Parts: sequence; structure tokens; C-alpha cells
Amino acid sequence: MKGTILSDTASISSGIAGRYATAVFELAKDGKKLKALESDVSALGDAMAASEDLRNLVSSPLHSREDMGAAITGVAKKMKLSATMTNTLALMATKRRLFVLPHLLASLQSLIAEEKGEVTAEVISAKAMTKAQSDKLAKTLKAQAGKNVVINATVDESLIGGLIVKLGSKMIDTSIRSKLGALQNTMKEVG
Repeated sequence: MKGTILSDTASISSGIAGRYATAVFELAKDGKKLKALESDVSALGDAMAASEDLRNLVSSPLHSREDMGAAITGVAKKMKLSATMTNTLALMATKRRLFVLPHLLASLQSLIAEEKGEVTAEVISAKAMTKAQSDKLAKTLKAQAGKNVVINATVDESLIGGLIVKLGSKMIDTSIRSKLGALQNTMKEVG
């Protein structure tokens, strides 16, 4: 039952965020301000990752609409976000919808990437990839996807070696950890 409630909440959040994202994207596109929107999305994503206070502000139901609106508008002005994004964040605060901000950013990233003919690949490696390795992987994935590939790389030393690549609905796991797990399962079946 708890899993159903969480998935329903995520679905509702995605739906709300999708509507806001579409509206913001269309406004930016019509105003020929997609580059500014892309910059806003990147800056907000970085700020959300770095600031626990910002994450608490957008997710806490304890703040009044006025306090949330004033705080998020202050943050937007300090970050020098575009008027469209600033106004959208203020509107979301007055409607008590700031909790969908992470979903909004993800939706906007997808819309911008689609507009640019790009697709993002999530790549997890055991150690940081060099620029040459990243470029070679992007070129290989471009041949598979038929679009320019932007790599979002993270490091997980527990993989021991190899990569996990997620491109759309496809996942390729060449990690040593995965291979050892498969070997362990095979050994269990034999014994």
C-alpha cells in the first residue's frame, strides 16, 4: 500500500511539473529565450543539489505562501534568473506547488534537449572518465541513438570497474560488480 501512495504522489508531481514545464518552455521558445531558460535550469539544478535550505524551502509545508513566495523570489533575484523563471517560481509558491521543482527541472531539461536534438545518457563509472573517454563514449552512443548525446557522468567506486550506461529505456551494465554477481549466481546454481 505504501508503495502505491508513493508512486501516486510521484505521478501527481510529474503531472503538475509537466504542465508548468510545457508553459515555461513555450514562453521561452516564443520569446526566443531558450538559452536563458537552459541557463536557469542548470543554475537551479546546481542550487538544489548544493543547498539543503533550498530543498527544505521547496518541500516544507510549514512555510506560508507569502513566506515561500518572498523567499523563492529572493533566491531567483540573487541567482539572476530570467523573468519568466522568476515569475513561474513565484506563481508556484502562491499555488503551493514548489514541491514539484525537481520534477519541473527534469521536465524542462527533457524539453530543451528534445528541441536541440539531444538525448542525455546517465553514465556511472568506477572512476572519473577522462574527456577523451567521455567524447568517445558520446560518439559511440550517438551512433546508437541517432542524436547528439550529452553525458551526465557520476562515479560509484563500488562498481570496481566498467560502466553502467542508461540511455532512454535502455541500460547497459558492464561493471565488474555486475559480472561478479552473475558469476556468483552461476556458482550457486552449479553447487
